[in-house]
Amino acid sequence: MVPALLVMCGLGAVLGIVLSLASKVFYVYEDPRIGQVEDCLAGANCGGCGYAGCSAAAVAVVKGQAPANVCIVAGDEATQAVAAVMGIAGGLAEASNCSNPCTGGDRAKVRYLYEGIRSCRAQMMLDEGKRECDVGCLGYGDCVKACLFDALKIGPEGFPVVDEEKCVGCGACERTCPKNILTVKTPSERLLHFNTQEDSLAPCRQICPAQINIPLYIAQIREGDYEGAVHTIRERNPLLLSCGRVCPHPCEDYCRRGVEDEPVSINQLKRFAADYEMNSGKRFPISVAPATGKRIAVVGGGPAGLSCAFFLRRMGHDVTIYEAMPKLGGMIRYGIPEYRLPKRTLDWEIQGILNLGIETHTQVKFGDDFDLTSLVAAGYDAVFMGIGAWKDSLLRVEGENLEGCYTGIDFLSRLAGGEMLPMGDTAVVIGGGNTAIDCTRNLLRYGAKKVYLAYRRTRKEMPANPVEIEAADEEGVEFIFLTAPKEVVSDAEGHCTHLEYLKMELGEPDASGRRRPVPIEGSETRLKTDMIITAIGQAPDVSFVERDQKRLAELKTTRRNTVETDPKTLQTNIPYLFAGGDSATGPALVVTAIGGGRRAARSIHQYVMGEDVKAGATEHMGKDLIPESQFDHVPGIVKKPRSPMEELPADERIKSFVEVDQVLTEEQALKESERCLSCCITCYNVDPESEEALKQQVAVG
Repeated sequence: MVPALLVMCGLGAVLGIVLSLASKVFYVYEDPRIGQVEDCLAGANCGGCGYAGCSAAAVAVVKGQAPANVCIVAGDEATQAVAAVMGIAGGLAEASNCSNPCTGGDRAKVRYLYEGIRSCRAQMMLDEGKRECDVGCLGYGDCVKACLFDALKIGPEGFPVVDEEKCVGCGACERTCPKNILTVKTPSERLLHFNTQEDSLAPCRQICPAQINIPLYIAQIREGDYEGAVHTIRERNPLLLSCGRVCPHPCEDYCRRGVEDEPVSINQLKRFAADYEMNSGKRFPISVAPATGKRIAVVGGGPAGLSCAFFLRRMGHDVTIYEAMPKLGGMIRYGIPEYRLPKRTLDWEIQGILNLGIETHTQVKFGDDFDLTSLVAAGYDAVFMGIGAWKDSLLRVEGENLEGCYTGIDFLSRLAGGEMLPMGDTAVVIGGGNTAIDCTRNLLRYGAKKVYLAYRRTRKEMPANPVEIEAADEEGVEFIFLTAPKEVVSDAEGHCTHLEYLKMELGEPDASGRRRPVPIEGSETRLKTDMIITAIGQAPDVSFVERDQKRLAELKTTRRNTVETDPKTLQTNIPYLFAGGDSATGPALVVTAIGGGRRAARSIHQYVMGEDVKAGATEHMGKDLIPESQFDHVPGIVKKPRSPMEELPADERIKSFVEVDQVLTEEQALKESERCLSCCITCYNVDPESEEALKQQVAVG
């Protein structure tokens, strides 16, 4: 008995020593922070974070493979707690959210009947789905089954609808969708997304220079969600009040309804939403990403500069605007008259942008008061140049510098700045663009009794917005077409008294396809006038390149006196310098400058964050429309009257600078929004009372 006990004790001692040694050799250390981090997480083990449960997520955080906000279920407090355990600054990360751009659903045409497994993935294997649309939803709800938070459902029209309050941005739906329709992005990622060939783009969206999701904001207006409509527009265009008043709306020229009927009044609906916010007594909240610590200088406070600053600030960067004029706004302040865009409205809009935390310096001119070298020395990581096109073109005829002669932009900007210029009873404006029209209508309001507009071609070739041409005609401007100014005649005191011009006739077409005006010999004509304003075009002033002997002297410019940039990234040959708006494109639409500002903001963000500065391979630049989206005939349309533009009578409006165009009433806006077909690439909503709608009902039944 005793020997057995001794043997057992000895054996136990040996095993204990072996195990003790083994524990030293094979000891696995677990960082105590793993348990502490796991205690901060939600404990749902849902896998929405991409890791196999909360323990795995905690391990990833400790290893530095996942951020402090890895848990998609827990809130900001959990993020801060995890950050405290790890000894890092947690910050408030942007929340991701799911969105579905496809609103086609059951309305898309069927190519073949499908009787297989009710799964999107299964149907995708069979010739990429039964419907004709290549980019649309298949509608079998694989994404709904993958969502663990009941944030998705298939709506009555056959496509998934997102419940934003329940969505946690886990990405399960995005990973499940075989057609890559559902996207889970942060607000910053949405701001940085540009239209691609694979997106569900209605024709109006394809042509919009700002790439606004037009069908979505019109649908939101139709549903009474005016705040949502404002957010949709502002995701692409921060100057919606201004654009709602001055944009010539090229989108309406490509409205699918316009093929069979009058196009939807897209711009009036944009203005309705924008004015709704301004008149609501509050500003709708605008999200800003956590601070990045990067600093960007924006040179020029016009549409391009304001747009670029807005989007950069929303992505968390510190932005400072430098402006040569006393106030921000650029050409929309100093080139667009009060009766088209009231300064009070513009001030309200600009202040909303600055409220995001953007610093400004006015009355400082680039090339004189500061330059590129001083900006780099001040610690800016990148510079955006949006200096506009302020340099007027000249007639190059004798006498154009006489007293009483002005150039268009100079004339308008001096009036906008409050300067009282001497006005005569009779004035001649030379040109056919929007600047020329603005000059004529301004002159009438300043008391001119007779205003002529002289243009070298005919009315149909005038590049001005047709609506503005018609307004000038209604107000009493007299058009003199096919004229070629030859000389400005003066009196003994050197004040202009007549414009001498040659009459023209149309000859053979030139390179633009338009018939070239040809002077008629011996047709010299003198027109008596007190003032002559030349508004035949403008260009950016890039003379600072010639004066600067430092880094900026290397900047490449074009023969049109614009800054040379990569058209997709707007980066110049100086890597940290970007340019957009009129300084890069030459004189263009306000909405084009806004779109350029956003494009530059994305490139600047890539540059300062150490990423490759590049555009997506399939980005749609808005020049060539997607062929399959263009229709010669649109079945299912019942003609409905377009909401008319309410405006002050001509005889009343020329007596003051009161805004001419009025905003739609709510009743009119809702009625107009119902005319929208909610188009995608190929499918659209037919009018409920049409024969096509009846056919669809029969087919479904």
